[in-house]
Amino acid sequence: MLLILKLIAGILLGIMMGLYAPHWLTQILITFKALFGQLLFFTVPLLILFFITSGIAALPRRSGKLLGRTLGIAYLSTIAAGTLAFLVATLVIPLLAPAAADLASTEGVSLTPYIEMNIPPVFSVMTALALAFIFGLGIASTQATSLKQLSDQGRDIIQLLLTKIIIPFLPLYIAGVFAQMAAAGTVFVTLQTFGIVLVLAIVLHWVWICSLFVIAGIKAGKSPFGLIKNMLPAYFTALGTMSSAATIPVALQATKNNGVKEDVANFTVPLCATVHLSGSTITIVSCAVAVIMMKSNLEIPSLFTMLPFILTLGVVMLAAPGVPGGAVMSAVGLLGSMLGFGEGAIALMIALYMAQDSFGTACNVTGDGAIAVLVDKAE
Repeated sequence: MLLILKLIAGILLGIMMGLYAPHWLTQILITFKALFGQLLFFTVPLLILFFITSGIAALPRRSGKLLGRTLGIAYLSTIAAGTLAFLVATLVIPLLAPAAADLASTEGVSLTPYIEMNIPPVFSVMTALALAFIFGLGIASTQATSLKQLSDQGRDIIQLLLTKIIIPFLPLYIAGVFAQMAAAGTVFVTLQTFGIVLVLAIVLHWVWICSLFVIAGIKAGKSPFGLIKNMLPAYFTALGTMSSAATIPVALQATKNNGVKEDVANFTVPLCATVHLSGSTITIVSCAVAVIMMKSNLEIPSLFTMLPFILTLGVVMLAAPGVPGGAVMSAVGLLGSMLGFGEGAIALMIALYMAQDSFGTACNVTGDGAIAVLVDKAE
């Protein structure tokens, strides 16, 4: 929750500087944003490589059938949630949010950084994803302990970079984004869109939670509302922690309160904490549609164009780091390579997503309880 307050402070700081500070001072902040952005985009392929490799290699091997069933339901939930979010967002956001033409019609000044530096990534996002699957599945098959240790240590280094540098400085990065928009005269129209997307994403989260528990309740012969009621402690814990991993103890107890057998709950809940990301997918897809609306050089894609992005997103977020904003950090590369987002659009995505991260995490965790009920019934 402290991070959310810092992000809000960063947005306010950026707006005030863009509107009232001398241009030279605002350009210093924009210069930091440009340099920090280079570090961020350099880190993303490494994050995907080490985290997904480590996540696949560490998947439990207790029961192939139980593992396959849990992964299948979690992935199907993530993909279906993303598809629903895209269909609703493309209908609702163009009706309520201002279009790119409204942004372009405002008057302002375009400020540029004093220093620009290009730090190209070691490899592309799709190369990182392919390598992660090759090495992850290879390590799981051959029990290559040295490579497993290397991937775990690489993951720990990237997570240290995230927790010590990237996440702490994100509010200042966001401040630079909003300072640039305030100077250009587009910030208030953008904030209006922020509010619309926030409400839409939370409504879709609860639509998806209710859908999952209705299906689980029918399969298990139990009241969906009773199942949801037992999961509420996990929902509100996730709102505060912004981390699925940190909420596992509460989610585990809530799942057992729903009558799930202890051995099934102990297997499915920790696994789903890293592979079931329906709430995060809803948020990312909704935010992506909103950002496309605000950028004149982007067009809302068709469903068949968006489906490959959603399918790949469900994989890229596998074992997303247990830090706030891990899902959107994993998705940054896909936004650029598959949807054509530039640095400005990606910066808006990060700001939009981080403002709602706790709600997406809460949706993920609560949905884990429904998946546990479905797996338990199947067992």
